[in-house]
Amino acid sequence: MLKLSRPIVLLFAAATVLPLAACAHGGKNKADTAYVARDVSSLYTAAKRSMDSSDYEQAAKVFDEVERQHPYSAWARRAQLMSAFNYYLARKYPDAINSAQRFVTIHPGNADAPYAEYLIGMSYYQQIDEVTRDQSTTQQASDAFGELIRRYPDSRYASDARLKLDLIKDHLAGKEMEIGRFYQRSGQWLAATFRFRSVVDQYQTTSHTPEALERLVECYLALGVPQEAQKAGAVLGRNYPESYWYRQSLKLLGQENKQTQRQRRTASRK
Repeated sequence: MLKLSRPIVLLFAAATVLPLAACAHGGKNKADTAYVARDVSSLYTAAKRSMDSSDYEQAAKVFDEVERQHPYSAWARRAQLMSAFNYYLARKYPDAINSAQRFVTIHPGNADAPYAEYLIGMSYYQQIDEVTRDQSTTQQASDAFGELIRRYPDSRYASDARLKLDLIKDHLAGKEMEIGRFYQRSGQWLAATFRFRSVVDQYQTTSHTPEALERLVECYLALGVPQEAQKAGAVLGRNYPESYWYRQSLKLLGQENKQTQRQRRTASRK
C-alpha cells in the first residue's frame, strides 16, 4: 500500500465535506465519468464512493467532472484539488501534477495553494529513480519544493519540503559522484574533477562530500598538480578528520611527498 506523508493524509478529511445529498447505493460504476448532466451533490457522492473503495483514478475522473459540469460553482475549486490528490493516490503522477498545477495557476492566492504546490513536488519526488538513471525528475522535484518554500515559507508543508530537499540534494550529489567515478575509471581526470568539484561546491552538506574531496586528491595527483591535491586534502582534514576518506588522502599525499623527496635527492646528486 502506498505510504503517505503526514501532510498528504491531511487532505483525506476534505473529501468528507460534501454538499447535502441523498445517500447513493450500489458499487463502483465506470459510467460515472460519462458525460451525463448531474448536480454537484450526485457527482461528489459518486467520487466519494470511488475514493472509499480505493478506486482513486476513478474518483479523480469524477472530481474532474465536477469542474467540467459546474465550473463556476463553489465546489469546482475543491474538486480540482481533490482530483489532483486522487491522481496522486492512484500513482498517476503526471495527471496529479497537471491538476495541481492548474489549481495553482487559477487560484494562486487560495489557502490551499501551498498544498497544491506540495502535491506537485511529491508527485515528482515519488518518481525519483536510482542514481544510475537520468535525474531530470529529481531536479524537477527539487525545483517544485524550492518554489513551495519560496512562495509559502511559513506554510505547514514548507518544513516537510525542506526535509525532502535535503534528501534530493543527496541524491543529485550521488549522481554527480557516479559520473565522476566513471570518468575517473576511464582516465578522464579533468572531466572527473569537474564532477567532484560540483559535489563539493553545490552539495557540500551531503554525505558524498568527503569522498568527493578524496577523489579530487586522486585526480589532481594524476593531473600532476600536487598543490591542488594538497588543498583538497587540507579541506578534507579540516572538515572530516575522522573519516575513512581523509585517511586515504593522507596515504596518497604521503606517497606523493616521498616521491617528490626522492626526485629532489636524485636531482641534487647530478
